[in-house]
Amino acid sequence: MLRAAATAFWLFALAVPSAGQSVNLDAIVDRHIIAGFQAFSTAAKALRNASEGSCEPDSKHLAAAYHDAFDAWIRVSHLRFGPTETDGRAFALAFWPDARGATPKALAGLISAEDPVIHSPDEFATVSVAARGFYALEFLLFDPRLSAMEPEDYRCALVQAIATDIGLIASAILEDWVDGYASLLRQPGQDSAYRTEEEAAQEVFKALSTGLQFTSEARLGRPLGTFERPRPRRAEVKRSGRTLRHIVLSLAGTENLAVLLSESRESVAAPLAAAYDRAYGIAENLDDPILEGVADPQRRIRIEALKNAVDSIRRIVAENLGPSLGVAAGFNSLDGD
Repeated sequence: MLRAAATAFWLFALAVPSAGQSVNLDAIVDRHIIAGFQAFSTAAKALRNASEGSCEPDSKHLAAAYHDAFDAWIRVSHLRFGPTETDGRAFALAFWPDARGATPKALAGLISAEDPVIHSPDEFATVSVAARGFYALEFLLFDPRLSAMEPEDYRCALVQAIATDIGLIASAILEDWVDGYASLLRQPGQDSAYRTEEEAAQEVFKALSTGLQFTSEARLGRPLGTFERPRPRRAEVKRSGRTLRHIVLSLAGTENLAVLLSESRESVAAPLAAAYDRAYGIAENLDDPILEGVADPQRRIRIEALKNAVDSIRRIVAENLGPSLGVAAGFNSLDGD
C-alpha cells in the first residue's frame, strides 16, 4: 500500500524506452524533473485554495490538501539544484532538521506580535525560513499549542500566508525550469551551466546520491540515534504522522531518477530494483508511522533494517551506477566542512 501510493505518480514516466545516448537528459528533464514540479505546483495551488476556504486545524479539506502538496514536494525534494536553490526556495519550503526549535519560536513570535508582515506575499517572503513552508504549517495544523494559539484570526491569516508562499514558490520553481533551466541541462555546452553531458549527468547523479543520504542520515538516523540513546522526538513530521510516509515517498522519487539514469545498464538496473524492493518491503511491514519503535529494542531492529536497506541502495548507486556513468557524487552540503 505504501509503495503503491508513493510510486503511482511516476509510473507513466517509465513507459518510454531510452533512446541511445549515454544519459538520456531529455527523459530526465521531461519525465522526472518537469513532471515532478508540475505535480508539485498543481498540489501547492490546491493547498493555497484550500486555506482560503478554511484555515482551521480541524478542516479535513485543508489537511488533505496539505498532505497532497507535501507528498508532491517530497517526491522532488532531492532536486536541490538550479531553480530550487534560487533565493533559498528549498529551505523556505522545507526547513528541517530544526535542531534548535526555531520554527515554533518563530511562529509564536509572529502570532504574539500580530506582525503585519503576513499580509503581503512579498513581505512574508522576507521572514525567517523557520516560519515558512511545510514544517511551519505542520505546527499550525497539528501541534496542540500552536494550533490553538490566540488570536485566532491572526493565526488563520498566518496559515493562509504560508500556504500562499508555498504556492508562489512552487510556481516559480516550475516556471524557471520550463523557461530556461531545462535547456541548460538538456544541451550542455561552453555557454551553458554544464559544459559537457558528463557534467549534467553528474549534477543529477549528485541529486540522487544526496537524496538517499538525507533519507538515511536524517529521516532514519536522527530518530534512531544510538542503541543507548534513541531519539524518537527527532523524527520528521511526527505531529502529522508522516515520518515513515516521507521515507517511502523519498525512495519513490529517487528510484524514478535511478531508473532513468540506469536505463540500458542492466547490470546496474537489476540490483538497484532489487534493493529498492527490499527497502519498500521492510517499510510496508513496519506498522510504525512515526518510528516510535526506535526506543523499543525489538521494534528498533526493523527500523535499523530499513536504514541498512537504504544504505544498500546508496552503495549500489555509488559503486556501480556512478562508475557506469563516469561520474561521482562529489561534495554536497550534507558532508559538513
